[in-house]
Amino acid sequence: MSKGLIRIVLDVLKPHEPALPVFAKHLSKVEGVEGVNISLMEVDKDTETIKVTIQGNDLNYKKITNAISEYGASIQSVDEVVAGKRIIERVTTPQD
Repeated sequence: MSKGLIRIVLDVLKPHEPALPVFAKHLSKVEGVEGVNISLMEVDKDTETIKVTIQGNDLNYKKITNAISEYGASIQSVDEVVAGKRIIERVTTPQD
C-alpha cells in the first residue's frame, strides 16, 4: 500500500448541476481514487454544500482540486487528511 495520501475529506460548495451521482463518478475517475462518498449537507437557492470523502492510493490533491473546479465547484475547507500505509481513525479523548 502507498505511503502517500489515502483519504481526504473536503467541504465543497457546488452548483446544483451536475447532480451528485455525476459529480461522484467524475471524481472517481481521478488517478489513484478508489472510492468517493458524497453527503449533501445544505441546499441553497443556487448551490449545494457537500461533504466529499475520497479514498485511494497515493491521492494527488492537485488533480482532485482540478477535477472539482472543472465542474464549477470550490473547496471551502479540508476537514480530514490521512496519509501513510493504513487509515488511522480519529480517536475521541475525554477533552472531546
